[in-house]
Formats: sequence, C-alpha cells, structure tokens
Amino acid sequence: MSNADRHGLIAQAVRESGTITVQELARLTGASEMTIRRDLDALSAQGVLERVRGGARTLLLRGEEPPFTLRTREAVEAKRRIAAEVSSLVADGETVVLDSGTTCLEIAHLLRRRPVTVMPLSLQAIHAFGEGPGPATLLVPGGQPRAAEGALTGPLTLASLATLRFDTAIMGCCGLSAAEGFTAYDLDDSAVKKAAISAARRVVLATDASKLGRTAHAYVGPATILHTVVTDTTASPDEVTALKDTGSVVKTV
Repeated sequence: MSNADRHGLIAQAVRESGTITVQELARLTGASEMTIRRDLDALSAQGVLERVRGGARTLLLRGEEPPFTLRTREAVEAKRRIAAEVSSLVADGETVVLDSGTTCLEIAHLLRRRPVTVMPLSLQAIHAFGEGPGPATLLVPGGQPRAAEGALTGPLTLASLATLRFDTAIMGCCGLSAAEGFTAYDLDDSAVKKAAISAARRVVLATDASKLGRTAHAYVGPATILHTVVTDTTASPDEVTALKDTGSVVKTV
C-alpha cells in the first residue's frame, strides 16, 4: 500500500469512527505502529485530524463535508478506475457538463485528451483542462467558488447552465441511495447539480462506494434521474441491486 493510499484509509477510518487507536489503524492498514504514529503526526500537521494520546480523532462535525484536500487522498485507485470507465462512456464530439469533486477531477484529466466539449463546474477541473494543449474544447461558466472547494455556485453558474444544452452530465455526489436519492452537503451546490441535470439528455453519476447508502442533507433528486451509476467493486451488493431496481444501469469497476 502506498503512503497516499494508507493516509487516505487512515483519514477515512478516523472520520467514520470519530476516535481510533494506533493499534486499530495498524491492524486496518497492515503497517507497523511506528509507521502509523508518523502518519498521524503528518496528517495532524495537515489539519486532517487531531492527534490524541494513543491515536487520533476527527475534526469534522457529524454531517460535515470532508475537505477537498482530504478527499483527494481517499480511494485514489478506485476513483481512477471509475474515471476511466466514465470517460469510455463519452463519445467523441459530445458536449459534457462536468460536476465538481475529486472523482470528477480525475475524469477531467482524461477528457482533456479527447475531442469533446466540456464545461467544468469547479476551478480545479478548469485548471486541469488548461494544463496544456489538447483536443478538448473548454467552456468556462461564471460563478462564485466555494471556499477551499473550488466548486462554482450562485446565479452566474445557474445562468450559464440555463443557456446551454449538453449530451451528458457527469455528476458526483455526497450520498446516494435508492430510498433517499441523490444528495449533497451544500444547498448552493445542490442547486447547481439540479441545473446541470436539467440541461443534459443523459446523466452519469461517478462515485466511489463509500457514498452509497449515505444521505447528506441537501436533496438533488431521486435515483431514477440517473441513467448510469459508475462505482467501484467494494460497493454493497444490496445497494447495487436497489439502484438497479430504480432503472439505473450500475457499473462496478
């Protein structure tokens, strides 16, 4: 396991448990306790968690969205597999609106090499398309970036989406279940997601398995609005079956 993958796994375990010991993390990751202590010191210095005697505890409140920089370290390989699958679903020449989030950022790195037209909804993805010359055509919306997230929100973003139509909306999520639908942590972000979905003929949701079965407080829509869901192979079989029963195509990679 790479350092980045181990740090992501530790951060996720701390967030989910609230408080966790060095011994528990060593068993979870297969690393030595000395390595775990160094990891916790490094993650504490980055503001990812709080170091306490014998372990660590989360800095997040219940229901609070983890920081973007933390999420970039979580499920990295799964997100790259998901990105590759989603990219393969997009045909050359398509117009795409691309949501914010870490999985969608991985997708941006792949789509920039394709002859497609893309309007990203985050500063990070816009920057990815500007990294060098490529065949993709970039459309940049207006909007106000969310602090530390870079996701574009507000009336200018909504107006940009209202004037355009897309072949495909590639969306990320904070929570998804067949029963509770597609949810986000932020109300302004939820409004942008709804507008992006309304502007597209097809909706593809890209999410790692940790989001399945979870519910955030800002409702985007029912699971039935999703034509395709792409997730990873650790997804709960029950969640996958329930989503398929809503009519969505579910791909696990």
